[in-house]
Amino acid sequence: MKVDVLLGLQWGDEGKGKIVDFLSPKYNVVARFQGGPNAGHTLEFDGIKHVLHQIPSGIFRPDIKNVIGNGVVLDPVIFKTEIEALDQYNTNVEANLFISKKTQLILPSHRLLDGAYEKAKGDKKIGSTLKGIGPTYQDKIARVGLRVGDILSDNFKEKYNKLKTKHVEILSYYDFEYDITEYEAQFFEAVEFLKKFKLVDSEYFINNELNANSSILAEGAQGSLLDVDFGSYPYVTSSNTMAAGACTGLGIAPNKIGEVFGIFKAYCTRVGSGPFPTELFDEVGERIQKEGHEFGATTGRPRRCGWIDLPALKYAIMLNGVTQLFMMKADVLNVFEEIKVCTHYKLEDNSITDELPHDLVDQKVEPIYKSFKGWNMSLESTTEYNQFPTELDEYIKFLEKELETPISIVSIGPDRTETILRKV
Repeated sequence: MKVDVLLGLQWGDEGKGKIVDFLSPKYNVVARFQGGPNAGHTLEFDGIKHVLHQIPSGIFRPDIKNVIGNGVVLDPVIFKTEIEALDQYNTNVEANLFISKKTQLILPSHRLLDGAYEKAKGDKKIGSTLKGIGPTYQDKIARVGLRVGDILSDNFKEKYNKLKTKHVEILSYYDFEYDITEYEAQFFEAVEFLKKFKLVDSEYFINNELNANSSILAEGAQGSLLDVDFGSYPYVTSSNTMAAGACTGLGIAPNKIGEVFGIFKAYCTRVGSGPFPTELFDEVGERIQKEGHEFGATTGRPRRCGWIDLPALKYAIMLNGVTQLFMMKADVLNVFEEIKVCTHYKLEDNSITDELPHDLVDQKVEPIYKSFKGWNMSLESTTEYNQFPTELDEYIKFLEKELETPISIVSIGPDRTETILRKV
């Protein structure tokens, strides 16, 4: 068996949670391989909206094992809150959730550092969710971080205080007021709560499942254009969001990767700061935001909106080795008589390219658009692909040809039933 990987190809918020929920009946295991509570995966079924931040999106399926991998950073307080919110749905979380002992812990002082660093940047803010993600990954790379397995040691409190002291010393250099007392009490309560769960050597767990012919889906967080190496640096997240991150974030060999499912919206959005070549600052952008309910699942911040960007999509498809594409939120474009697609960039030297510049932050790019006639109708009663209006079919076929990758799923609404399979 192979591990299939599902990830976002834009700046996050593509709809990964819904697709994991839709696909998960085909899998025995769903595993998160990077990111933390800065990610919000939204699922909607039976008329109820669910937002998961750290728990894999297969948790609502009772026969699926869910793994939080070593590449994730975990906030015990948010984890506890999230688990308690699931109680009403009769999910057997303690039986079906497995947490890597190598998962890094987000400490209360990591959140403080995140706030201090972001404040110090002034108008150069990254747009951090202030969840402590970046400082936690910093400590991981600096080899001073604490991991989930550390909570089982007799001297965990001593280890905690040693790292906290380092953080307090750093905070003394910043003009940043804080009181850690309340959150610290919640943290230690949540650590005791965390001990109730199955803490495992997840690399052995995943590979044993593979050897037992279990089907596994690796679930990414954020989006490819936020990858710390290949995204719009420095306006990126602190982990590897690409397919390669599944190998290091779960402990699987590259030759164990099977399908790579790439998810993208029928348009583009971005939360926080950073370059966004196709961003719209007019009533069209506002209309997309309104129709798409484009507000962050984690922060509630309004998302910046724009037309779809093919150079950026091609880049993400290339780096991830995407084998199938899933297009989300096609219904958001129902109201438009004209739809535009960015096919190339015009650079400052007037050259034309369909490649993503390495200095996208500093390089001024002008999107070159191709216009399409919109379908300008509701898709509400649509249940099969052959019922799609001609204009939507032409839009999909154009994207598929340009991206040289089959589009096998089109989502036309938030509910798991509003997912159209397309034979390609």
